Amino acid sequence: MWRATHKEFPPGPSDGLKRWSLGPLNDTPLEYFTKLAREYGDVAGIRILNFKTIFINHPDTIEEALVTNARKYTKGRVLRANRHVFGEGLLTSEGEFWLRQRRLAQPAFHRARIASYAAAMVEYTQRMLESWRDGEERDAHQEMMRLTLQIVGKTLFDADVERDAQEVGKSLELLLEIGANFRRTIFVPHWLPTPTNLRVKREVAQIEKILYRIIADRRASDRDAGDLLSMLLSAQDEDGSRMTDRQLRDETITLFLAGHETTASTLSWTWWLLAQNPAAEAKLHSELDAVLGGRAPALDDLPKLSYTGHVVTESLRLYPPAWGLARLAVEDHRIAGYPVTKGMGVAMAQWVVHRDPRWYDAPEEFRPERWEGDLLKRLPKFAYFPFGGGPRQCIGNAFALMEASLILATIAQKFRLRLVTDHMVQPLASITLRPRHGVRVTLDRRRANDASIGVQSAVAD
Repeated sequence: MWRATHKEFPPGPSDGLKRWSLGPLNDTPLEYFTKLAREYGDVAGIRILNFKTIFINHPDTIEEALVTNARKYTKGRVLRANRHVFGEGLLTSEGEFWLRQRRLAQPAFHRARIASYAAAMVEYTQRMLESWRDGEERDAHQEMMRLTLQIVGKTLFDADVERDAQEVGKSLELLLEIGANFRRTIFVPHWLPTPTNLRVKREVAQIEKILYRIIADRRASDRDAGDLLSMLLSAQDEDGSRMTDRQLRDETITLFLAGHETTASTLSWTWWLLAQNPAAEAKLHSELDAVLGGRAPALDDLPKLSYTGHVVTESLRLYPPAWGLARLAVEDHRIAGYPVTKGMGVAMAQWVVHRDPRWYDAPEEFRPERWEGDLLKRLPKFAYFPFGGGPRQCIGNAFALMEASLILATIAQKFRLRLVTDHMVQPLASITLRPRHGVRVTLDRRRANDASIGVQSAVAD
């Protein structure tokens, strides 16, 4: 078995853990974990007050935690502390209850069912583009958030939530910004009547109002719309029992909150990266023009849009929405040869592993072409894991990849997104990795044959 080396890791389960203050973790977690990996290698010990965590950076050790020893862990403290938001949905539930919910939800994400959502994704994107005008300034992140919220409402709940999108979007944004404060999330109980907690409660209640309305309407109509909600409503456990409204709320709020946010963030970072890399942008446009010839993309086009897929893959490498994972040990064991006692945390960060020069040449550079060929097969399994891994791997990963590729293809056929000068774009490591202050862009409508011109310009530059 591969063993980690760490010059300061403790020889025993409780001896000599290096003390770290919570400040750097809370304020700049991406920099904090990057520095930790750089200074201490593949295994590091962290102690925050009396809570001890092992931070692991090698793909083999990550596989050990997420796959080999998956049953020895539960979800980490941040997600556990957010159960008042997500309830006992797939993101936060554990054990047999989680397995039951996963089993009930799985058919809704079958490949054939996901394929039926493709047309709606393109249709909603085209509807958004009808309001875009050449030369106007927009926030790409807010545009993507509104779009993916509408798509998740339509495809997963067969509900047109456009009228609620702005209100829900504001609530989501606030909840995610609050979730970026790890100190408050972990150490301030959600039931304390602090101003922030009271505001969270109001925002969750607002989102719940919409979800319960959709659930009630569906129960009253008793119709099978062929979506996730219909399947959850009709699903029966072995004893014949069905989900309660509360269980439906927990599953739908998880998908409503997280399902659209991850794709929106991925696309926001993708526009930001393409705008800074004209050669990659021109190559994307050239492929879209050659394959689609001006028509709307469809699911059958995706295998032929290989570079489009590489753009999404590379964006997920550099800016993975799930930027880090944490687990809590439920029994004593060892990982990478080091002792882990019950109650200790084990953390890993896609942000760090995806930028490791051992696995990627020029890891900080945006190079979609690196995925041409068999790189993914040559990499260690957990050198690239934007959707997690093991039994708890994201159930909607195929949905998210299809959605991101179709939206990217639909928009990039019609527009370039130019970055607004002097607008600072910074990552905000909340529950997901979001662009702080958005991504301000100027819309530049594409003209005929400008893909070849763009390639020549990029080469000349």
